[in-house]
Amino acid sequence: MQRKGFRTAIAILLLGVMLVTGCTSGSKDDSGTLSPDKPVTFSWLVYDRVEGKVRDDWEIFKEIEAKTGVKVKFQIVSQEGLEEKRQIMIATNTATDFIQVPTQDGREHGPEKVFLNLNDYLDRAPNLKAFYEKYPEAKALATGTDGGLYTVPVLEGDAEGKGFNFIWYARKDIMDQYGIQAPTTVDEFYQYLKILKEKVPDSYPLISNAIVGDTGLYTTFGRIFTGISGFYNLDPTTDQYAFAPYHENYQDMLVFLNKLYAEKLLDPEFSLLTQAQWEERILTGKSLVTFFWKADLESLVAKARGAGTAEYELDAIPSFAAEGIKNYQFSRPVVGTVGRAISAKVKDKERAVQFLDYLVSEEGTNYLSLGIEGKSYTMEDGKAVYNKEFGESPFNALRKDWGVWYDLITLNNAKSREVWERGLSEKSKDINARYEQYIVPAPKQIVKTEEELELEKSKLNNLNKFLEQKVTEFVTGKTPINDTTYQQFIDQAKKLGSDELLAMYNTAYTRTYGDK
Repeated sequence: MQRKGFRTAIAILLLGVMLVTGCTSGSKDDSGTLSPDKPVTFSWLVYDRVEGKVRDDWEIFKEIEAKTGVKVKFQIVSQEGLEEKRQIMIATNTATDFIQVPTQDGREHGPEKVFLNLNDYLDRAPNLKAFYEKYPEAKALATGTDGGLYTVPVLEGDAEGKGFNFIWYARKDIMDQYGIQAPTTVDEFYQYLKILKEKVPDSYPLISNAIVGDTGLYTTFGRIFTGISGFYNLDPTTDQYAFAPYHENYQDMLVFLNKLYAEKLLDPEFSLLTQAQWEERILTGKSLVTFFWKADLESLVAKARGAGTAEYELDAIPSFAAEGIKNYQFSRPVVGTVGRAISAKVKDKERAVQFLDYLVSEEGTNYLSLGIEGKSYTMEDGKAVYNKEFGESPFNALRKDWGVWYDLITLNNAKSREVWERGLSEKSKDINARYEQYIVPAPKQIVKTEEELELEKSKLNNLNKFLEQKVTEFVTGKTPINDTTYQQFIDQAKKLGSDELLAMYNTAYTRTYGDK
């Protein structure tokens, strides 16, 4: 396979410049158990987040060491260099003792003795055993072709599928000033933008921070018009994967967005905007409506008011969809795309697994997801609440000062989010309540074979580039929208592999979770 050839080439090139990797210090006795009286050190690959750099004096790890005897030695890289470092470590089998990898990498490289087979230790790891029993999707994502378990997938959402990330923002102060009603349909949304443009002539009312991705313009309006979130995704009404441009309404979406562009209701630079430009235009009133992460609403209001716009107010407007299309948003997935693995070369295998088992336990999870009771969180009516001094965005202080809810460290983002939302303002809780009706459980992840991954690798990137370019041409009017040009668009997508990819996604989904 091409992937194996590539890995072999990397390994040969790097033999002479082998990176310093985490080697376990302490006992080599595999019969050892976790104990403060038997210290051991494990290395752990991490990266520095913008909220705060990784520190070796975080109090949670001092307490963990006092309880278990395990000292963690972080090997730190930049966020930009993380993926390259990780791939080099995998290719040369020089991973740190603990490392977070895509679950696919765990399934693929675990049987090659890059990662430790956790299945061999479950009789001594009760928390891991219970984890796989409670989350069968996580077990499926962790299982290699040899039946081994090679990762502990990170939890992202609640099992009920109610937690969600995104809302429609709108300038409530302007709506109140002019008595503008929130839209509930596609036609009302168009009229709503026209009224905003009339009242604030210097604005381009609608803005998006990207064209694709979770909050991308094409993703958002693709779901509104076709019920498919993104180019490929699960259709919640059929439980089958679909390709959005094949839907009869996709051409209508292009016409709608082109109308917004032509009438200056959509930011004319929508396809080129950086995150900083998006934020600047939202804060200064150059744009008034956007679809974005709900967690940022309060902080944006604070920034605008701090910059001198005292009356600035954002609020959520309802989700909407085209006639006959399900009005929904996917919840956060319960199980994420990445998982914690242990290097197969770790010296003290027993204690490495026992440490991972401890981190999955309630006590270990509380340290990584909540911090220390009485310091970073308190218990109210039997439930954890983050310190109120952290405000509406506790994750900044938690990550910087405590190492809590920190990517590549925590194993349970769902628990952190649950506690965060418990301490939200009444306004934020009200927004959550208003959006609950739109939320449906996120699709479960697909477990692809190596052949399916090769197909995706060979086709998807080029297809996506074509789709992004062509849809932008339609929206901006560079290519006229009619039946002929749209059929040409579909024909070219087919040539680039849209049918093959669609068949592959449905085959892999059915194989992974059964024919429903």
